[in-house]
Amino acid sequence: MNAKARTQSSIALSDDGVNWILCNASPDIRAQLQSFGPMQPGRALRDTGISAIVLLDSQIDHTTGILSLREGCPHDVWCTDMVYQDLTEGFPLFPMLTHWNGGLNWQKIQLEQSFVVPACPALKFTPLAMLSAAPPYSPHRFDPHPGDNLGLLVEDTRTGKKLFYSPGLGQANDAAFKAMDEADCLLVDGTLWHDDEMQRCGVGTRTGREMGHLHIGGEGGSLELLAKSQAERKILIHINNTNPILNEDSAERAEVERQGVEVAYDGLHIEL
Repeated sequence: MNAKARTQSSIALSDDGVNWILCNASPDIRAQLQSFGPMQPGRALRDTGISAIVLLDSQIDHTTGILSLREGCPHDVWCTDMVYQDLTEGFPLFPMLTHWNGGLNWQKIQLEQSFVVPACPALKFTPLAMLSAAPPYSPHRFDPHPGDNLGLLVEDTRTGKKLFYSPGLGQANDAAFKAMDEADCLLVDGTLWHDDEMQRCGVGTRTGREMGHLHIGGEGGSLELLAKSQAERKILIHINNTNPILNEDSAERAEVERQGVEVAYDGLHIEL
């Protein structure tokens, strides 16, 4: 198969190339830090370029990397009250890490209220509630609440350019449509090509919608949504290893590229 290995989904944002905001903390965070020079500034014996962490949800694949960052505590962690609840009760990262130099400092995200992380003052974050699902371990897995999953509209206030990041998009709602209209660059959920892909591949029983991920191909898929956007760059991220778009010789990959949509890869650099 003609495919490149990829780590799990996280992105890092900066307005100066020195201070970085980590958006979601993948279990592969160590490898990601090692492969990206600016995250190794070498200013102290233990040092990274991470100045803050923003969590878009409480999924295992987006939060367990924080455990590998424990020796660098305290960390400022921005998340909604629903994510904080999950990470205090269902998967208690916040209480667990109090034993490492004060642990995690919760900075509450209020839906649709823009905020600025002090380390990167030129970046304005607007959090938008996405229709998706809380993680399987969550006490309210089958009782969804606004704030379980976010999309982030990030504006560089110096240029006015905007990025929309939504790795967990179960259904397109008005907030997603509006953000996709405004943004210059889209980084959106590319988990599955088929809604029933897990079943087709014999690796699971749930559909994409049940897991909180909109399929890419076919009627009602994310390719149809992306086709309506005028964004300069449209990029699929958070791609499951069952997804045929990872095979660069597949018909599905050809269809994605035909529509001018990119497939994210490790080391992808975007400048707004």
